[in-house]
Amino acid sequence: MSKILVVYYSTYGHNHAMAQAAADAAEATGAEVRLRKVAETAPEEVVQAQEAWAAQKERESDVPVVSTDDMVWADGYFFSAPTRYGGAASQMRSFIDTLGPIWQEGKLADKTFTATSSAQNDHGGQETTLLTLYVTAMHWGCVLVPPGYTDGTVFNAGGNPYGTTVTANSDSVDDASLAAIRHQAERLVRFTDKIAG
Repeated sequence: MSKILVVYYSTYGHNHAMAQAAADAAEATGAEVRLRKVAETAPEEVVQAQEAWAAQKERESDVPVVSTDDMVWADGYFFSAPTRYGGAASQMRSFIDTLGPIWQEGKLADKTFTATSSAQNDHGGQETTLLTLYVTAMHWGCVLVPPGYTDGTVFNAGGNPYGTTVTANSDSVDDASLAAIRHQAERLVRFTDKIAG
């Protein structure tokens, strides 16, 4: 049984929904799964000043904050982060920046990695966000498991071979994207089983 860590940051809820779909799919395929959020780094008064942001913080209040112990525990990683200026949100990057000590010990190596993202508009940097997350995973020594064009759901969700991305201009993640996320998570578990087994 592979151990999959699903790590996300979500301002308004899209990446939380994406991460939950991935966690559910991975668990349904038999993996042991931990769903974790990265810590919020924005000042509390900034979060509370935006109703949608404050509401998301309340919705995810029961989700534990990811730790370095979670990263060591896992055999495979599924990351989900919104796009900020063509890269992952600073909250996600801040968490990644804490991983130097376990990276130096080789505790992130030889694990699988895949990622998803969102942005406010089409072509808002989602793909570059995925690519920069994959570059990080390559530095760790991870084995990348992008969805590629391996299932019809990838085409239905926009045809992105790097990882499922959504345009966060509605209140929810559409069914086509959720199906692509499930495929991506199932594929991650399948390859993690091969590598970790």
